[in-house]
Amino acid sequence: MSLVADELIRFSSVLRIAYNFLTGRDYLKRKKFREKKKLISVGLPFSDLVYAFPDLIPVFPIRMHEFKIHKYLTYLGSASNIFGWNRVTNFLGFVKDLGIKDISQTVDNIIEDVISTINAKYNEMYDYGEECGVPTDFCYGVKSLYGMNVSKGKNCDANLNYTIRCSAWNKYLESLKAIGNPSKQIWIEVPPRNIGNALELFIDNITKGLEELEKISSYNYNSNTLRDHFRTVNQIHQSYKQILYEIGNADFYPCNPATFSEILALLNISFHDYNSSATRFRDNIISLFNEMKGRITKGIGMDVSKMPKILITPMFGGWEPKTHDIIYELGGRVLYGDWDLLQFLEDIPISNRMDPIEAYAQFLMNANQIGIGCDNNTLTESYVRLARNFEADGLIFIQVFGCHSISNCYTMLKEKLRRELEIPSIAINFNKMGENVEQVKTRLGAFMEMFN
Repeated sequence: MSLVADELIRFSSVLRIAYNFLTGRDYLKRKKFREKKKLISVGLPFSDLVYAFPDLIPVFPIRMHEFKIHKYLTYLGSASNIFGWNRVTNFLGFVKDLGIKDISQTVDNIIEDVISTINAKYNEMYDYGEECGVPTDFCYGVKSLYGMNVSKGKNCDANLNYTIRCSAWNKYLESLKAIGNPSKQIWIEVPPRNIGNALELFIDNITKGLEELEKISSYNYNSNTLRDHFRTVNQIHQSYKQILYEIGNADFYPCNPATFSEILALLNISFHDYNSSATRFRDNIISLFNEMKGRITKGIGMDVSKMPKILITPMFGGWEPKTHDIIYELGGRVLYGDWDLLQFLEDIPISNRMDPIEAYAQFLMNANQIGIGCDNNTLTESYVRLARNFEADGLIFIQVFGCHSISNCYTMLKEKLRRELEIPSIAINFNKMGENVEQVKTRLGAFMEMFN
């Protein structure tokens, strides 16, 4: 029996987030065809401007695909409409506790499908991107995004594109013009450095992006709508950071570390577009934190005080999901914090007197300059800062094949971690999920021996 499956069903908020992600196709079809909403494709956490218009829906394009999820998860979703997710979750926990083999195995299958099907779809999109001629020197993340847009981009009214430090990312955005989809391409350039009148130029770029979205929408831009959305987003950011640090840095977890890592991975993926409903995602992530705190208060969970904390990063370009299971089997616990690394979990500096466009410009410039940075030294400092904040005992750096903007900073990072934090690190090469798992396991085994 899977420990992860046995514990995830105890969190109604996790089931809701997973259900909202995996059933995105039906949700988006209903929004598009019944409610006449327009879909706007986004990649990375750049969905916020879309929420300024009530009839526009941001979508991370993989969610337009049909996932092969367990049929009983669909039944549970329908039951939740009648009874509520909390009652459904309590019922599942009751069933598990009964120990009836066939029913218990069915519940396990539901959760295992949730966990594995997202990663399988990413690999499918990677393969499809390669079949469609994406440049071979693109990384896993970009190839997967290319596959998503080639296969489903035609269903969107526009792509909202932000240019950032990564040259492959910007090249990928340019390639969207050539795939034959009728979607409008909306470009917003993020200044690489805050010098001269960079902020004013960026405000102008965002304003032009909003004007393009306004042409697609039936509504006029309203600053109060965007300001209200930013308040919702700040609540998401705060709860996300509470889960990362109040729970992740604690000596007692509300579940076993493998389960906690799975939850962090699910949050990482869902954060791209907030599962197309920021208020719903906010309610779910606040509920998740409260559920975790409630279990800890009751002493339900696991003492992890003797388990070394291992930070795995970056994962947004692709990473091997089995890594955190392997680390757990070897006596450690894994933390993921990419969006905090890139400063996407900082508050948007919104107020009643500040123009929300200026607030968002400041937020994104901070993320671009302090997070991913304009040079390897700045990027390296971001990794060191994250490891320090997590009080990590070690760091695993994912060197993604085809990455020319991020992976080449590891030599500098390794030395900084050794000198400033006195923690060990290791680089793991990555090309595709599921490849070379045994080799990864061998390398991780040697790495974890340092903590014995």
